[in-house]
Amino acid sequence: MISYDSSGKIDILSLLPEELEQLILEMGEKKFRAKQIFSWLHIKCVESFDKMTDLSAQLRAELEKKFCIKSLFICKRLESTVDNTLKYLYELPDGNHIETVVMDYNHGTTICVSTQVGCKMGCRFCASTIAGYKRDLLPSEILGQIYTAQRDSGRKIGGVVLMGIGEPLDNYDNVICFLTLLSSPQGMNMSLRHVSLSTCGIVPKIRQLSQLDLGLTLSISLHAPDNASRSAIMPINEKYDVQELIAACKDYFKKTGRRISFEYALIDGHNDSREDAEKLAKLLGGFVCHVNIIPVNKIKERNYTSDRKSAQRFRGYLEQLGINATVRRTLGADIDAACGQLRREYEI
Repeated sequence: MISYDSSGKIDILSLLPEELEQLILEMGEKKFRAKQIFSWLHIKCVESFDKMTDLSAQLRAELEKKFCIKSLFICKRLESTVDNTLKYLYELPDGNHIETVVMDYNHGTTICVSTQVGCKMGCRFCASTIAGYKRDLLPSEILGQIYTAQRDSGRKIGGVVLMGIGEPLDNYDNVICFLTLLSSPQGMNMSLRHVSLSTCGIVPKIRQLSQLDLGLTLSISLHAPDNASRSAIMPINEKYDVQELIAACKDYFKKTGRRISFEYALIDGHNDSREDAEKLAKLLGGFVCHVNIIPVNKIKERNYTSDRKSAQRFRGYLEQLGINATVRRTLGADIDAACGQLRREYEI
């Protein structure tokens, strides 16, 4: 679906190759011009039609009249002195703000992108939902987080996690368009095996996603082993309970063959006991999966706490019970790299 900016110009960065080609043909231009323009946008990542130097001045002027190239403004940039993690607060053209985190690993550089301005899901331990939901991000605005970070940092992004502000499957159509553009052979050509999508568990969309068989990794924000404890911290569980969610995950694995990762934010006194580990092991038993234990991020509006010692203890419980588990490596701790914190502080 074609989107427009406030002045009525077409959002060219959100156009799929075939959509751009059709519009360029309608302008009376040759088909190959669309490939040139797509390359300028998605490989060279230019922010202005004037920089498309192999196009005539007349065509560039016509493109300027018909299209816009959405740009993100870097409002704030924080760099960790511990591990080189970068955190960006971006301002969107309409004045809203989102966050993006760039992380260096031994295997390369990964970026964590946002998919919405705020979040509707209401998870009790998450800072993203506290500042409130404003709107969905367009494909161009998700891509823009990558292109802007690459230009600013000089780092080549090799992997993407959709784990920033927002629920990706609540913005399904725009996210699928983003993934199509990201993996386009005419653009970045990133294999979706280098992409991880995190969801709190919108079951119908998980099933819909499985039908596409994109090859990406699905990460489920589980965070509790039963309905009572999960509903207490995640309102989505009232709509799609644990059993329904796990059934959808098993079907996803059966359809795609891709191992699922379960995110488990550890909260002292809520989901961290040996009994909780036993319930989780029973829930996931016989399922090809991985549990990623995350010491809960401290936010001032909540009194939830945990630490790496607690996380390692819980990991030990799970491994004794035959469940593959790791404790997430903490990156950017000195710059509050967890999602939602910077946007919330900036907008208060």
